[in-house]
Amino acid sequence: MKLPVIRHIQRHATEDAINQTISVLESISEAPSLKEEELDTIGELISNLCGALEVKEMIAGGMEEKDACNAFMKKVIGSIDR
Repeated sequence: MKLPVIRHIQRHATEDAINQTISVLESISEAPSLKEEELDTIGELISNLCGALEVKEMIAGGMEEKDACNAFMKKVIGSIDR
């Protein structure tokens, strides 16, 4: 996950647009002809989009953007440490 990408997406895309993009990428990922590298790229894109949704939700809940991004990354890092 890349925080600058997540921040850019959450600033410039609506929740509906993000959800539609995730849906399209998930559909594409089921194509049997995809190479492992292509699947990895799609997975990274989906992860960033999901991260943007989470940050967007925290901001909608009243959190400042900086705090929402930091909270999200702490959550991600915490899940990696387990």
